[in-house]
Amino acid sequence: MPDRPFRILGLQQIAVGGPDKMALRKLWIDLLGLTLEGEFQSERENVDEDIAVVGSGTSRVEVDLMQPIDIEKKPKVHDPALNHIGLWVDDLAAAVEWLEGQGMRFTPGGIRKGAAGHDVCFIHPKGNEASPLSGEGVLIELVQAPADVIAAAKG
Repeated sequence: MPDRPFRILGLQQIAVGGPDKMALRKLWIDLLGLTLEGEFQSERENVDEDIAVVGSGTSRVEVDLMQPIDIEKKPKVHDPALNHIGLWVDDLAAAVEWLEGQGMRFTPGGIRKGAAGHDVCFIHPKGNEASPLSGEGVLIELVQAPADVIAAAKG
């Protein structure tokens, strides 16, 4: 493999979906004790989301609790229930450029601001003829790591 111009630094988030985020909130916040930190809605991404967190500092991980705004529309953020995982990356632009050069398929939309305010880009769960590499059935969000996460990863 050619020299990779980026590093994956750790898990930034997991996103779980269901037809009713109140059931997800009961599990993750009421029963498991995660902290509700924020909310996010996007008509374009068909998502009504609660942002729960566990841990702190550079060990903080989001658990995004998502329900579709319109259950009939795509994307269907509740199917599958484990919607995606997010990985911290030290140089998102370099990662996307390099991975595309290797034949990686990304979802439409390119690099953009995510729900938590970080720049993000999604690796498509399925390849196609033009871009045969993929997340092998898993939607993977690459998230630009902030300076404190990058510094902590250097040790």
